[in-house]
Amino acid sequence: MKYYSLNHNAPKVSFKEAVIQGLASDKGLYFPENITALDASFFDKIESLSNEEIAFEAIKQFVGDEIPAEKLKEIIAETLCFDFPVVKVENGIYSLELFHGPTMAFKDVGARFMSRCLAYFNKDKKDSKNTVLVATSGDTGGAVASGFLSVDGVDVVILYPSGKVSDIQEKQLTTLGQNIKALEVDGVFDDCQDMVKKAFLDETLAHKNLTSANSINIARWLPQMFYFFFAYKALKSQNKHLVFSCPSGNFGNICAGIMAKKLGLPIEHFVASTNVNDTVPRFLENGKYDPKPSKATISNAMDVGNPSNFIRIQELYNNDLKAFEKDFSSYSYTDEETLVALKQIYNTDGYIAEPHGAVGYLGLKKELEKHPNAIGIFLETAHPIKFLDVVEPALGITLPIPAQIESVINEEKVSVKISSYEELKAFLG
Repeated sequence: MKYYSLNHNAPKVSFKEAVIQGLASDKGLYFPENITALDASFFDKIESLSNEEIAFEAIKQFVGDEIPAEKLKEIIAETLCFDFPVVKVENGIYSLELFHGPTMAFKDVGARFMSRCLAYFNKDKKDSKNTVLVATSGDTGGAVASGFLSVDGVDVVILYPSGKVSDIQEKQLTTLGQNIKALEVDGVFDDCQDMVKKAFLDETLAHKNLTSANSINIARWLPQMFYFFFAYKALKSQNKHLVFSCPSGNFGNICAGIMAKKLGLPIEHFVASTNVNDTVPRFLENGKYDPKPSKATISNAMDVGNPSNFIRIQELYNNDLKAFEKDFSSYSYTDEETLVALKQIYNTDGYIAEPHGAVGYLGLKKELEKHPNAIGIFLETAHPIKFLDVVEPALGITLPIPAQIESVINEEKVSVKISSYEELKAFLG
């Protein structure tokens, strides 16, 4: 499998090279040269397959012969060592819970898969290191920190916007030490992401062997396909069309879902549910892609003004807006609407959501008006405990502290404050 840059001005590369480089030399995101649909027999028997078997079939064509099959199966087993329950919330609506991993966020899967791929590729490099440089709007940082902790040959530098992640999210990315370093940026997520992209293209930093663990990296992005296969397996027996609503910030998760559909997974429709950072909903309304500076919200992991992965979605539809609109809708919601939804889900159904899941629920309810006989699934991308400052007062409850959070909540935060690219460059050396 070869990968090409979506800016079409860089050489094609292998899976290994795409993972290590992260971003192409022309600033473009990598995209697979071919996408081959899975055989219909795979979907016929999917209920009898384990999650590990499903994931292997979904990902193997994208890895090719860069990682031997048995090693790839081992990486997948280590990646998927927790559950992905599909929980009924109300008639016709389910929550796909993606927060049962070590940092209680959906990004654990991509971070664990990528870290193990990179460790495999580095196994014979005794005298050099890769530096994983990543920007986070919330959960990416913690997932990457956990996934790469103590991985040989890899240093991790995480940039996050000061005061714009939750306390627990901040603890998860600033307390682990060892090969993990956190930079607290005076700005918003888009500033962090811009610094990371600039560093990748800075030839004076070539000796740092920089790569990304954001969803711009194919090894972080592609494994997110697995979730949609798992949900289909759980709900297939109901023999109904499926509508997925993804809380969307950088659009990596929903892009992976569309990739799953291109592999043959029978998904009726996708909903990208956003907060007031509504670049994509506005694009669908007026056909103009007009990114704006991100705004802070209570669903902070979606505070992205210029979602990187949207270009991949456009590529999946060959920039055919009509075909895209047939499969895809996008709606935005305010913090006030999000809080109302949190309370409604809890008071009516007894289900404790968090702000991102509540936004996903709102978008799903709206879209299901057009698909009255379908089953709706909204993605719960993080555990409510990560947003206890919002969830507890909104619902009038006290959340128990899970073991994964207890292990970091009382640790001392260690971060370095920066406000410019020059300071990042100086830190990297």
